[in-house]
Formats: sequence, C-alpha cells, structure tokens
Amino acid sequence: MAEQQPVQSSNTTATPPPCTPLEQQVLDEYALLLNNLNNLSAQLNALADRPTGEVLDGLRMLERKTSLVLTLLKASVYSIVLQQQIYGGEEDA
Repeated sequence: MAEQQPVQSSNTTATPPPCTPLEQQVLDEYALLLNNLNNLSAQLNALADRPTGEVLDGLRMLERKTSLVLTLLKASVYSIVLQQQIYGGEEDA
C-alpha cells in the first residue's frame, strides 16, 4: 500500500493581496447593503411582534397623511397652472 503524505498548504498564513480602489468600493457597498438588510430584518421582526390592530391603526394614519399630502400637492399644482394662465393671458392682451 502506498503511503499518503499530508498535504501542506503554503497559503495558510499568507495575507490576501491588496484590493484595487474599485474592489474596495464594491466591498464597502456590500457592507452597507448588509447593514441595511440587517436593519430591515430587525424592523420587520419588531413589526411582526406587534399586535395586528396596532399595525393597522398605524397604516390607516399613514394613509390619511398620504392622502392629505396628495390633496395639497394637487392644489399647489392647480394654483401654479392657474397663475401661469392668468399671467399668460395678461401678456397676450
């Protein structure tokens, strides 16, 4: 029977080669993404632990606020368009 010799790795203590600036930027973006995903996971876990009624009440309040902002935005746009028509009509006269 042939004897098996242990395989020695010459790369066990070697440090990895330095990264290029682009590689470092990609690694930094991955680290930021990991942090954001961890934060999202923690928030989803906290949300899952809350009672459903409390979550629904919060969503209803958010929906009301969103609709109010939409109404105010529409009114502002209408006001701007109306002013432009008034000023445009004065310049033509």
